[in-house]
Amino acid sequence: METDLSGRNVLVTGASSGIGRAVARAFAREGANVAVTYRSNAEAAAGLCEEIREAGGDALALEYRLEEPGSGAAVARSVAERWGGLDTLVANAVRWPAEFPDEGRAESLSMETWRGDLRVNLEGTIEVVLAALPLLRRSEAGRIVLTSSGVAEEGVPGPSPYGVAKAALAGFARQLAWDVGRDGVLVNAVAAGFTATERNLAYFDEAVRDEVARHTPTGRLSAPEDVAGLIVYLGSPANRNLSGEVVREGSSTGRGGVRMEWVSSPASAAAH
Repeated sequence: METDLSGRNVLVTGASSGIGRAVARAFAREGANVAVTYRSNAEAAAGLCEEIREAGGDALALEYRLEEPGSGAAVARSVAERWGGLDTLVANAVRWPAEFPDEGRAESLSMETWRGDLRVNLEGTIEVVLAALPLLRRSEAGRIVLTSSGVAEEGVPGPSPYGVAKAALAGFARQLAWDVGRDGVLVNAVAAGFTATERNLAYFDEAVRDEVARHTPTGRLSAPEDVAGLIVYLGSPANRNLSGEVVREGSSTGRGGVRMEWVSSPASAAAH
């Protein structure tokens, strides 16, 4: 497999923490130039870029707001200006739900909330992908990886618009694969499960994490680095012809029927 990514240019959105940060580091270790985006934590993004440069790579930190039209296009332009092209896009940025339905009742959320969450998480992602496509078509091996979620397939009580948006991204990957495949661009989505990110470790106590892990095939939760390894493969020339697929990452929730009632409201999550 082609694991040396020297000279390849990679854009990872939502890379200031969690899975995105692990993905950026993983691509950099393989020799790629990496552009990382952040929404509010500029310091974390700058620190990550410095870490990559100290290891001998090149990195670029860019502000990116899913909710702002034109933000994705601006990011793509900045990458082109810096390196002249783009080989891999990892669309990982997400806006977490700010409002949860009362007692799991989807109708308790206003249409304004539904529209807002869908537009940000779906349309915001589509915009950056479309802006990057001209660059990716010119690459010898353009790759797109969308970060979806196990919630898209299994559902979870609470964040209804979030789950719908993630399911739509899976459909987007399947459709886009047909539109760009003849140009050598491969498009896939990764359905990440309950991952041991800093956010999840802070929100959910050990009993909750153990219960979710018990329902996974391996009996453990994935670390961000586990998810990153899968994304790097899909986003590299090592992936020769896999496209239009949704790949379920190892700790995707729900396989054993576990019901994550504890995420039904931000208040209950914060309590953990």
